[in-house]
Amino acid sequence: MCGMPSGESTRASVHEQDQVRPTDEDRVAAAGSELIGGPLGRRALLGASWWTPVRVIALVAIGMFALGMVQKAPCYNGAWFFGASSQYTHACYSDIPHLYQGRGFADGLVPYFDKLSGDMQYLEYPVLTGLFMEVAAWLTPGSGSIQDQEQWYWMVNAGMLMACAAVLVVCVTRTHARRPWDGLLVALAPALALTATINWDLLAVALTAAAMLMWARSRPLAFGLLLGLATAAKFYPGLLLGPLLVLCWRAGRWREFGTALGGAVAAWLVVNGPVMLFAFDGWSKFYEFSHERPVDFGSFWLILAQNSDNPLSTDTVNTLAAVLMLLCCAGIAALTLMAPRRPRFAQLAFLVVAAFILTNKVYSPQYVLWLVPLAALARPKWRDFLVWQACEVAYFLGIWMYLAYTTSGDAHKGLPTDGYHWAIGVHLLGTLYLCVMVVRDVLMPERDSVRRSGDDDPSGGVLDGAEDAFVIGPAAHPARHAAAHFEGPQVEWGRTGAAGSSL
Repeated sequence: MCGMPSGESTRASVHEQDQVRPTDEDRVAAAGSELIGGPLGRRALLGASWWTPVRVIALVAIGMFALGMVQKAPCYNGAWFFGASSQYTHACYSDIPHLYQGRGFADGLVPYFDKLSGDMQYLEYPVLTGLFMEVAAWLTPGSGSIQDQEQWYWMVNAGMLMACAAVLVVCVTRTHARRPWDGLLVALAPALALTATINWDLLAVALTAAAMLMWARSRPLAFGLLLGLATAAKFYPGLLLGPLLVLCWRAGRWREFGTALGGAVAAWLVVNGPVMLFAFDGWSKFYEFSHERPVDFGSFWLILAQNSDNPLSTDTVNTLAAVLMLLCCAGIAALTLMAPRRPRFAQLAFLVVAAFILTNKVYSPQYVLWLVPLAALARPKWRDFLVWQACEVAYFLGIWMYLAYTTSGDAHKGLPTDGYHWAIGVHLLGTLYLCVMVVRDVLMPERDSVRRSGDDDPSGGVLDGAEDAFVIGPAAHPARHAAAHFEGPQVEWGRTGAAGSSL
């Protein structure tokens, strides 16, 4: 009897052997694996060592994050402090050291409650991000020159953001239980390493990834609480409630959606309520700044403004951007209800955040972090992911070279305006390309790599494998010959089936 395997070890063994290996189904992943000895053998003992996928991917992410910190070394050693354009020519700019003094942290001012000197009267960040910034200020030594303090402040924030990066990749790795190695897409993303310490977006990104993991585990209340915290750190996570509403409508899962919505509202109010009550002017600054901010870097609105003799006013752009976003949301809702098979939650989450990025009047380079985990879950194909990342790296370099050009005076070192417009175009086209690929997977689910592996919606939680309760258009009359032109395993609601089965 003592030689018999335990039930727990048997389940773990089955689970490990059931994992999908990207090198088996993705040519780019298989080719890349040659750098470390080739694809993993089918007889490899996956669960027999400390090196589980989660631990490997977390260590890779920390290593890439550290390389991103090294990339900021020229700025850390002086470019942030001496010479207006050198931090741009070295492509190592960060908001973090500049805002230590610029937003009153060096003087011990309390965010939202104490007024600032200068044009910005209050901190223009959401409350949970402001708390993150304040905690980092508490941990920053107050001795030495202001340069020493700003260096320390950036380093403390970098350490805290590294923890967020580790949480992010662990959550993404665990969200699709049978596809843990898709987390490497996030860990190895060049844009993550380059932009992780520009600003504080990784806090909201990590909380959003944790929320999606909770939804995948069929825990709607935990999902709502974490999403509410994420929305208290950045606006964009709240957008995920839109596609989740339509998915739950199609599946008839109203109770779970109500629980998630209630949790999100409650968590957001717990964080924001005290500041709203006792420092409303400071609390509202983020929303006022977002509304009043003119057309800025990275958006197609900037291209229009810089090529127009009579550019649109900020109010007009706000209205048009909101209309475009609403149209995109309406299109995503129609896609959800009319698709031949209910889309996966990660697919729609990616599409709605991408729509916000594409229509918004500003695109800061660190906003790419919002999409990285969603892209890895929505379209885990190395070729498409790397094409998109190449576009984002090109934009990352383009914006800094453009700022170098505008701050170098008559020397004109860097990228002129027309060149920067091309960089914006590359970013827009790269994001649109990935959106098209995701939409194609929704319309032709037999081509979705996640579903080809035999899953329905591994990030869908209560939606995974659920029957439809409400559909319109083509979804109400699915074509049974849709899969006839596709060679490969067919699946129906997460179960491997015979070729030609209904999708």
